[in-house]
Formats: sequence, C-alpha cells, structure tokens
Amino acid sequence: MRQLFQKTGRHFYAILFGEDALERACREISDSDCHEQRYNRGLNIANGAATKLAEQIAGPNLVLIWLLQVLGSPVWMLGCLVPIKQTFSLLPQMVAAGQIRRLAIRKWVWVFAALIQTICLLFIAFMSTTPSPLIAGLTILILFSVFSMASGTASVAFQDVIGKTVTKGHRGKLLATRSLIGGVLTLAVGALLTQLRDSQDPLWTIQILLLCAAALWAIGGLFFAGIREDAGATSGARNPINELKHGLIFFRQHLGFRHFITVRALLLSVELATPFYFIHARSIGSIDGSDIGLLVAAIGLSQLLSSPFWGRMADETSRKVMQYSALIAAVAALLALSLMLVPSVDIQKWLYVGVFILIGLAESGIRLGRKTYLVDAVPSEERATFAALSNCMIGALALTMSVLGLVAQFYGISLLIALLGGLALIATIACQRLPEADHMLSQVISQ
Repeated sequence: MRQLFQKTGRHFYAILFGEDALERACREISDSDCHEQRYNRGLNIANGAATKLAEQIAGPNLVLIWLLQVLGSPVWMLGCLVPIKQTFSLLPQMVAAGQIRRLAIRKWVWVFAALIQTICLLFIAFMSTTPSPLIAGLTILILFSVFSMASGTASVAFQDVIGKTVTKGHRGKLLATRSLIGGVLTLAVGALLTQLRDSQDPLWTIQILLLCAAALWAIGGLFFAGIREDAGATSGARNPINELKHGLIFFRQHLGFRHFITVRALLLSVELATPFYFIHARSIGSIDGSDIGLLVAAIGLSQLLSSPFWGRMADETSRKVMQYSALIAAVAALLALSLMLVPSVDIQKWLYVGVFILIGLAESGIRLGRKTYLVDAVPSEERATFAALSNCMIGALALTMSVLGLVAQFYGISLLIALLGGLALIATIACQRLPEADHMLSQVISQ
C-alpha cells in the first residue's frame, strides 16, 4: 500500500511539473535533498491552493466591494479597497525585510502573518452586522489595512523561503501549480455562488465566504509551518534606514533593476483594474451584483487556463510572461470598450465574462512573472531587501493611483478603461527593454 501511495504521488508530481521533472530536479543533488524538495513542494502547493482560493473569495476586487455595496457604505470607500491592498501590503516591507534578515528560519514570519489575516477576516465578518453603514465601512477599511500589512510582510518572507527551499528552474512551475489548483477551487466556488445568488440573503452569503476564507488562511499557515527550511544567514541585518540606503545604492547601480521598477509601475494598470472593469460592466448594463459568482468563476477559469502555460514560460523567460500578460490586458480593454456597441444585453454579459477571463489571465501572468523574475534575478542574500525596495516604491505609486476613481467620476469610466489599456500597451513595449533574469543576475554578481 505504501508503495502504491509513493507511485501515485510520483505520477501526480509528473503530471504537474512534466514527465522528466523528478529526474531534472534530482540530477545534481543527493537523494535526501531531492526528497526534501518534493516534500517542500507538496506543502507549498497545498499552501498556495488554500491561500489563492482565500484571496478570491474574500478579496478587494469583487467580494469586499460587494460587501460594502450590500451594507450601503459610501461609494468612495469602494474605490479605496484596491489602493489600500497595494499600498499597505507594499510600503511596510522595507521595515519587514530588515527584521526578517535577523531570523535564521523565516517561515514563521509567514505563519504569523497568516494568523493575523485570519483574525482580520473574522472581525470583518463580525463588523458586517453593524447597523451603521459608515461605521461598518470605516472599520472594514481599517481591518483590511491591517490584513494588507500582514500580507506584505508574508510576501517578503515567502520570496526568501521559496528561494531557499525550491531550486531555480522549478519556481515558476511551483507558483503556477499553486495558481492552477487555486483556480480550480475558485471556479467551483464561483459556480456555487451563481446557484445561490437568488436563493440566499447576499449578506449571509458574504459572511460565509469571509469565514471560509479565514479558515483557509489558517490552513495555509499550518501547511507553511510544515516546510523544512534550513537555517539561513543572519549576518548583515540592517535597520530600515540602512536597508533603504542599501537598496537605493543597488537601484542606482543597476539599470536592469530600474527597468524592472518601471515595468512594475506600468503593470499596476492591470493589477488595479478589476474593480474598474466591474464598474464599467455595470455602467453599460452588462453585469449586476447578482453576477458576482459568475465573475468569480471567470477569474478561477482564467487561473486554470493560464497557470501551466505561464509557469513553464516563467522558468524559461519570466520577462516575456510579463510582456505577453500586458498585451492581453490591452486587448481586454479594447474588447470592453467595443462592447458598448453591442445592442443585446445578454450577448454583452457573456462577452464581458470573456473580458474578465482575459484580465484574470493577464493578472495571473503578471504576478507569477514578476515574482519569478525577482527571485531569479537577485542574489539570494539580497533577495528580501530588493523585494521590499521594489514593493515599497510600487506601494507609494499605488497610493497616488487612487486618483483613478476621480478620473472615472469626472470624465467617465470608459475613459478610464481606455487609459488602463493604453498603460498596459506601454508596459508591453517597456518589457522589451527589460533584461532576462539570468542576464541581470550575472551583471549583479559581476559588480
């Protein structure tokens, strides 16, 4: 029986990572280290499946916007959710990186952050029963800010842990498999929500989603706690000011890293886009609040379709993953704008589901591509610092991009969609100047 389980596990692993994945993964390391990598990969995939699903069923792009709408909170709060996510998850990372360097085992940072995220979601579910829409909305925004700070801290630790426990050439496929399984589960939840939209109270449905997401973050923390991480170097720990100085020196010295920051900044036009596409779809009558389940399913389907492709490509060229993803986002904007010419609302609705699938494909590729690029292009001892520096810069920019809501309010949501599509097209061109991760790493090491 034990041999059967081992054979089945190896077969499943081969399906996920390719027929020769085990041989390639173990070719240059000992049998014990090879077993350790498979064990860590399995836990990492399980962790990713849980957390990717949690992000979709209780995220700022759709479900939390739906919650604020159901509560009757002021409209301006809806536009704050995604900028809060970006800003509060990215800006504190410079402080976190300096402290993480002091720890020999860094997985516990991620586990503690997952616990905080679990608690925040439980409190958000509780506060949704508050009778005052204003108080409920403000409290939810505050709790979501704390949630986002925990998420950002976990992100720095995750980059370090995956760099220590998964060999180069397999990280992209690992991240893709996490998204793939999360996409399958998200697709199932979206289908369930579509069935429940007419039969259940919306607030009750959202509260159940929040409680399920809280449980998933806790489960994800347990899986991550089981990862076997070797103790890393703790020397060279810096306070936040020195951390910032060191990162800025690196930023000035390496043109490739400056190009990477430029590309990431332009790609914000995709990562911040989903709520605005939802508003645009509602403005032309294609989608309403009862279609949330359909949109969640569309995003899950996009992850399901894109993850294997993006993962394999990212291990070869993460730069092109970002480039092609940006191009897909530009096409999605063009399609969304053209739907205003379609006379049938039913046809509009299903075509707009296609727009969300394209945006999901693009966003999934951008996240996977930039994470893989940063892990592969920066020396391991500096990975946490430069992940934090790039994230802090992008976080500050994301805060300024909250003005996008004002563009929609005063000039129309269609103009904003055109602007987002134009920025995605510029990002496609900017990716051409970005060096490949291997080339950038060799440049950094040689200096």
